[in-house]
This record gives sequence, structure tokens and C-alpha cells, in this order.
Amino acid sequence: MLDPKTNPFLNQSDLPLSITVPSIPQNALSQRMQITDDIDQLLDILPLAIRHHVKAHPKHDQLIEVVMDLGRLPEARFPDEAVYLCETPISAEDLQHCIKGVGTFSGDNRAGIERTLHRISAIRNRSGDIIGLTCRMGRAVFGTIAMIRDLVETGKSLLLLGRPGVGKTTALREIARVLADDFNKRVVIIDTSNEIAGDGDIPHPAIGRARRMQVARPELQHQVMIEAVENHMPEVIVIDEIGTELEALAARTIAERGVQLVGTAHGNRIENLLKNPTLSDLVGGIQAVTLGDDEARRRGSQKTVLERKAPPTFEIAIEMLERQRWVVHEDVAYTIDLLLRNGEPNPQMRTVDENGEVQIIQEQPNTFSPQGPSSRGMVETMERPTGWRASGRMTPVAPFAPKKGAGLTSASEFDRLLEASWCQPEEKGDKVRVPGPNGEDFPVYIYPYGIGRSQLEQVVEILNLPIVLTKDLDNADVVIALRSHLKNQPKLRQMAKVRQIPIHGVKSNTIPQITRTLQRLLGMDEAKVPETADLRLFTRGGNDDELDALEEARLAVEQIVLPKGQPVELLPRSPKVRKMQHELVEHYHLQSDSFGEEPNRRLRIYPA
Repeated sequence: MLDPKTNPFLNQSDLPLSITVPSIPQNALSQRMQITDDIDQLLDILPLAIRHHVKAHPKHDQLIEVVMDLGRLPEARFPDEAVYLCETPISAEDLQHCIKGVGTFSGDNRAGIERTLHRISAIRNRSGDIIGLTCRMGRAVFGTIAMIRDLVETGKSLLLLGRPGVGKTTALREIARVLADDFNKRVVIIDTSNEIAGDGDIPHPAIGRARRMQVARPELQHQVMIEAVENHMPEVIVIDEIGTELEALAARTIAERGVQLVGTAHGNRIENLLKNPTLSDLVGGIQAVTLGDDEARRRGSQKTVLERKAPPTFEIAIEMLERQRWVVHEDVAYTIDLLLRNGEPNPQMRTVDENGEVQIIQEQPNTFSPQGPSSRGMVETMERPTGWRASGRMTPVAPFAPKKGAGLTSASEFDRLLEASWCQPEEKGDKVRVPGPNGEDFPVYIYPYGIGRSQLEQVVEILNLPIVLTKDLDNADVVIALRSHLKNQPKLRQMAKVRQIPIHGVKSNTIPQITRTLQRLLGMDEAKVPETADLRLFTRGGNDDELDALEEARLAVEQIVLPKGQPVELLPRSPKVRKMQHELVEHYHLQSDSFGEEPNRRLRIYPA
């Protein structure tokens, strides 16, 4: 039995419904945040007994959510406590009463009440029947972004981080209203679950003049993001809960088009985002980079270090630790570079005191010195890293001491000559050979015929294959040629036969076909399921636009076409970039074609 002394909802039917608001200092009234909660509309969908007990509670204006599970006691949750509402377990009729008062449940099992910010989330059994509801109170809080208003004015993209329930969506809604009303910007909100602007076709007044685009299914959120930019010419895009690689890629595409982005992601700190492979692209992503011997020695690190892969999608990151205590990283690129070098960032700590005034504390930067014995005596001359960063997280290995009698100059010269010997064809009868893993003689000298030499060199360099290209047939171990050329060149076949040099045919002059031929030639068996492709193989210029287009195609193949068997349409690209995407799709043994008219011609990928 529940104790009435510890539960204010029991035997409280004679309590008055009015509540007493504590007095607020006069100097804080001007700074007080205005809150609109529409609590009556949430209570109207609850069963009568539960509604009465919620209204009777002295803290009902601080209600967070009401939880109703079949066969269990209803529960109300407040910031500092959770209490049962009555002694009668929830029945199926109680759940149906609530369901009738809300809108349609979407693909993510969320519904709302029209023109309010309340969120109703469902728990279903294996048959799909609803057996639990979480009725969450939605509040429009005006003035909640006073701590970061100066950052909003800069026009830079902002990313809000924090645990669930800390107020990310509330802050997002207020930022959209301020940008639209106070700064007269064209703001479009991508409202996947109708949390930002409420349920129904008419958005909640809390977003001001901002416009709202709804999403039919959660998995289509990235497409709606691109559609908003292409169709509605926004200056600001607001997006809640970026959670997939396709959404992160769409966010990068939007940011690169000069549109300000304001978004949220789950994760307490920026370090959590960096370690999340799905969302790390939002802060630039990380990649392993192999350094040369001299550069590794200069840095005092191992040859393999972690580096930031690209500029961050969001230039400013805000960690919402509590509702009135936020940590601000005003330069995300600098913060990520520092973290990858084992440094400690120095963000701002922003709080609001009891008088409503914003307090900003700037932590003193920690001096960072590279680790390892080879870094002793090194002085870090740059205050901030630029371009490639200075070190990685790996613990460096002490360099080998040179043998007695061997000078550093001669050793370095020998290394240089040895490195050069692998990259240039040797004269006849003077080949450099080393044993391979199975006793083969490496490198293999190849005479290409009818195949683009630049493409061959690109594959060999990126895959680090033990192959040397030669222009002298007498010096070759193997001839590779296009099959179509072999049919019309009996002289080539005759010369190769006299010299006892095997010929390998290549089906077409494309990167995937060349790669498969070289792998078969070296005895590398192909897997039945293609591995994740190295995108550098398929680029021509190696710029960010090409890599972004290839990354979009890779994600579409690996996350939709292969696992789900569904065709996918990509974003419009130039003919040169579409050709690279076609070659990448061929790597996965899939078919693709281009359709549409320029400049909106794009790729469509089909399942096998």
C-alpha cells in the first residue's frame, strides 16, 4: 500500500487547484524567462482520475512527463522526484482513452497534440499493440538562449550536444524564432517528429516567422534536408537529432552551400562525438595518416597518427551540461586538433546566476608538449595547429640507434635510393627482387598495353601493390592489355609468346576492373562480398567535392541497396563526378545509370 504521508496524490481531493508562485527579486523580473506550456491540453487526454491527481500536485507546473504502462501504476515525473498517481493499475481502456486524444503515431512511434509541443511516445508489444505511453510535457521557453545570443548573431553553424531531457530541442526552437523574428532571416525547420513546431499542419507560435517542413518517415530526413535547400532558398536550416551517416553527409552538403546550420546530436561532450563513427563527420571526422620517417622524427611520434579528415560541418559546438550551465567551443576545428594531439581544450563555461545575468568563465589553456623520449627538448612554436596537425594519440617508439661507423647522412642517402628503386623501372637484367609472403619474387614488372597508365599508377599507389610499370617488353614479367585490343594485335601475342611472358586481359579501362586484374595477378583472392572501397581509388582530382560524392554513393550502397535491396537516387552531380560514382558502384558488382536533365542529372543505383 502507498503511504499518504509520502505520496501527495493520495487522499488529496480537497486540495485547492491554485498554486503559490514564489516571489522573484525585482532586478530579476526583466531577465525572467517566459514559459508557455499548454499543460491543460496535455491533461485533457489523460483519464479523469489521473488528470485530477496531476492538477492537485503542488509542483504540477514543473511536470516533465506522465508514464503509463499496462498493468502498472501511473507515474508522474518531476525534476527532483517521481511519484505514483493512484493505486489503480493502468488498463487497456486508459491507454485507448489517451490514444484517441492524440494524432497519428509516425514511424518512430511518436505522436503529438495539434498546435502544442507535447510529445506522446508509444511502447508496443510484438504484435504491434500499444502497451505503454510516455506523455512528455513540451514547453516553449522564451529567452533560454541568452547565454549564446552573441554566437547566434555570428551566422556560424551551431551544434548543440547534451543528454536527453537537458533542453536541446527547447533551445533549438528559441534559436529558430530569434533568427527569424529578430534577425529577419529565412529560417526553415526540418521537423522530423514534430517536436520543434508541434503536431498538426499549423506550426506552434513559438517558432515565430520560421517555416517548418515535416518528414513523412524518419529515414527520409536527409532527403528533406536537401529538398529544403534546393526548393525554399533558406538562409538557416534547423535540424533536430542528427543520427545517421546520410544525415551527417547531408548536413555537410548544406554547410558547404553557404547555409547556416543549427542542429542537435546526442552526446554529452564533444569527445563522445569524435569517437562516434556515425557522427564524427559533424566535427570533421578522423583518419589515420602515415608520416614519412623525417616528419615522424620531427614530430616525435609514431609514423601512424590520427588527423582531422576535413573542416567541421559545425563551426561552434555547445555542450549543454545542465539547463543553465553550458560549455562553448567557439572553434571546433581547433578543439578537435587539440584532442587528437592529446591536448586539453580551453572552452568557455557559461552560466546564468540567480539575477538572470550571464557569467562567462574562460579556462586557461593547458600547454601541450608531445609525448615520448624523442620529444625531449622540443618547443611547440605554433599556438594553434594549421593544416596537418602536429601529433597523434599513439605513443611513439624510440628510434633505433645507428651502428658504429655508420653516419646518419649515409644511412639517409641509402634509404632514399632504396625508396627510389621501387618506383622506377630498372634496366634489363638488373631488377630488384625481394621475396613475397608465399615465396614469390616482388615487385612484379608489368607492361601495360591500351590501359591508362595514370589509372594503373593510382591503383598501385593507393593499394600499395608490389608492382612496377615498365615500357620495355623485354624487361616485363607480365603483360596486361584490354581484351578488345588483344583480338586485333596478333603481333603483341606473338612477341609475348616468344619471350614466354603471360598476358592478362582487362575487360574495361575502369578502376574496378584494373584493381581486380592486379589482385588476381598477385594472388589476392577476391571476397564474395566486396569490402569497403578506398574512395581515393576512384577520384581524379582528390578534392572534397569528389570525395563527398563518392562517400554519398558508398553509404547509399552499404546502408540501403545491399542490406535492404532497395534502389537509391543520389544527388545531382557533374558528368565527371557521376563517372566516378559509376565506377564505385561497379566495385560492389551493382548496376547504375544516370537520368534526368542537366544540371539535375543524377545517379540511380539498383540492387543485384
